[in-house]
Amino acid sequence: MSAARADRAVDSWAERPIAGSALRVVTTGRSGNVFEETIECLLQIIRLGIVPPGERFPPERELADQLNVSRATLREAISELQAAGWVSVRRGRGGGTFVSESHVDRLGVGTSDAGVSSEELEDTFAWRRVIETGVAETAAGRALTAAQRAEMTTALEECRAAGVAEYRRFDSQLHLMWAQVTGSESLVRSMVESRTRINELLARIPMIEPNLAHSHEQHERIHTAILAGDAERARQAMAEHLDGTAALLRGFLSRTEDESARPAESADRGEA
Repeated sequence: MSAARADRAVDSWAERPIAGSALRVVTTGRSGNVFEETIECLLQIIRLGIVPPGERFPPERELADQLNVSRATLREAISELQAAGWVSVRRGRGGGTFVSESHVDRLGVGTSDAGVSSEELEDTFAWRRVIETGVAETAAGRALTAAQRAEMTTALEECRAAGVAEYRRFDSQLHLMWAQVTGSESLVRSMVESRTRINELLARIPMIEPNLAHSHEQHERIHTAILAGDAERARQAMAEHLDGTAALLRGFLSRTEDESARPAESADRGEA
């Protein structure tokens, strides 16, 4: 029996926390995008069956310690997963955070339409990292005109003011603005492809408002570095921004080998 399956038989998480071998798979805090990576970790714990459907996560204090995040960050991540249907939170005696029994059906994960292979995700992330960090570095190395600086500032402000429903459109416009100020048509075309690929993935996951707040902060750092002509800082700020998005997408969309086999199994049973 695997360590993950053995843990399912444990009745009291207070007596035995999540197995260390499992935590090494889902360790958070790698790149500074703590909120996004906490969501990724929690979703991986669910996907791997470390906490199966219907069972309870460890108590908040213990889980926060095991994931090496603050309790406030953990609460925020759990709140978003609750809104998305992955977990339910029960109060009072016997309460806690439970994995939703129907979380797979609710979000379509594990189906041929919604499932995305790890290879597909990592290919998109690698492409995006090369293109968009390069755009940020190149833009910061340009002698920008007053008009370009003003256009960048306007794009940043419009993105910050955008509501949830229209956020991704203004987010894309901001990233495209950074590509435009490089003066390279090839980079603009590459940015268009990068945004198209990432937006197709983002459309499959819930819009998470705390992540938008983090994105605003990261956008500001990228913008400031470009205007200051600091190419290295611009590249690093963009990389951090991309890592946060990648963490969310891995959490919601990555499929395990078992999940990859489900569509064929469903077809054999005559299921849609």
